[in-house]
Amino acid sequence: MIRNDLVSKIVVVTILATTIILGTISVTFDTASVLAQQHSKEQVTLRAILSAPRDRWDILLKDALDELRSRHPEMNIQLNYTVFPYNVTRGQILKTLGNKTSIDLVSVDQIWLGDFAQRRYLTDLTDNVSKWGKYSDWYQTNLDGSLYKGRVYGIWAWTDVRAIWYWKDLLNQTGVDPNMLKTWDGYITSLNKINNIFKDQNGGTQRGGVVVCGGAEWYPYLWMLGGDILTEKHGHPTKGTYWFPAYNSSAGVRAAEFVKKQVGAGIKPILSNVSGFENDFINKKIAVLIGGSWLPGNFPTSQRKDLEKIIGFIPMYPVPSADNQTTTLLGGWELGIPQSSKHKDLAWELITIMVDPKILAHMLAETGYLPTQRTIGEGPQSAELNQTIPYYYKMVPMIPIGHSRPSVPEFPQIDNDVSQALDQVCLRLKNPKEALDNAAAKSAKALGW
Repeated sequence: MIRNDLVSKIVVVTILATTIILGTISVTFDTASVLAQQHSKEQVTLRAILSAPRDRWDILLKDALDELRSRHPEMNIQLNYTVFPYNVTRGQILKTLGNKTSIDLVSVDQIWLGDFAQRRYLTDLTDNVSKWGKYSDWYQTNLDGSLYKGRVYGIWAWTDVRAIWYWKDLLNQTGVDPNMLKTWDGYITSLNKINNIFKDQNGGTQRGGVVVCGGAEWYPYLWMLGGDILTEKHGHPTKGTYWFPAYNSSAGVRAAEFVKKQVGAGIKPILSNVSGFENDFINKKIAVLIGGSWLPGNFPTSQRKDLEKIIGFIPMYPVPSADNQTTTLLGGWELGIPQSSKHKDLAWELITIMVDPKILAHMLAETGYLPTQRTIGEGPQSAELNQTIPYYYKMVPMIPIGHSRPSVPEFPQIDNDVSQALDQVCLRLKNPKEALDNAAAKSAKALGW
């Protein structure tokens, strides 16, 4: 009996050992097979230089890369991307592409497009766009802002608008009607009133609002008065007809006078190189702010769902009078393919996936950015975006009336000239006409006149 039990145990142990060994061999063979399959695939690593914040790229590129990999099972596709702060990104791209380093994707601010294209750092995407056949879905201003000399060098992926935000309870406390904020005189009167009340009640720790002196915040006033940043002029020393500064026109001077009046009324000036002033609004230190559509994203997540109950939004810049059409400046990012890319076809396919409404709308909903495509702005995805982005239904109609800035190579310098002039007006160092005339002289020189 004991002998039979011993034999049975030996048999069982032998079977178990054989099973384990065979299983191990099977797993080893399967692992080896997978490794062999991966090794047999074409190894492709795409590289990108992008501008902060990083979270939007992490969301968008994960979804897009999953789709790209599913389309190319014969490839092992990896993506390495570096995200730099905004004020560092342009310099990093110029340095890297100037060294002819292979980069497959870059995020391009619209005001950099002409400079990068003239340097021949960006691939002309016009033929790709024509074969793609979907670019007619874009809002016209976003189409125009993707061009340099009539050719497409970037795909404007998403945008933002600037308009009036206010705390409902603070305006109620001070008896200010939000409709007063819509005109220049009403805006100044309202903020001055809020300033005086807060000064008495809170020892000056709260204010009505701020005036931001940078060019980006000033251009809409220029445009609504019929002015322009640049105009074409004959007689250029080398180019025959070329761009010439127009922002110091009577419209420009009047727009700068409005900035001066705000400062004179006690509205705190924020110089063009200062950032983070939105936090004063979020922390309720100021009652009114002309700020970007990205503002809700800076509030704690717990507050965003009910933000429309406590924060008011007026989809406009203040206008000189009710007869003037308001406008706004369109921001956001364009996607470009450097000439140095070794994988241009794959990079182009990745861009088309990134801007596909089903892929892009997910990122927009998570971050609060606005679409550049009508198919997202007004199509099926708009229902989800209406539920997740505060005041989305008021922001989207601003996109068609918004403006882009000139895509000329010299524009980064011109923009700096304008911002310095507005800083001088805000600091009361120069009157508007003198400041703009001096800036225009610098800009004319930069343009080769």
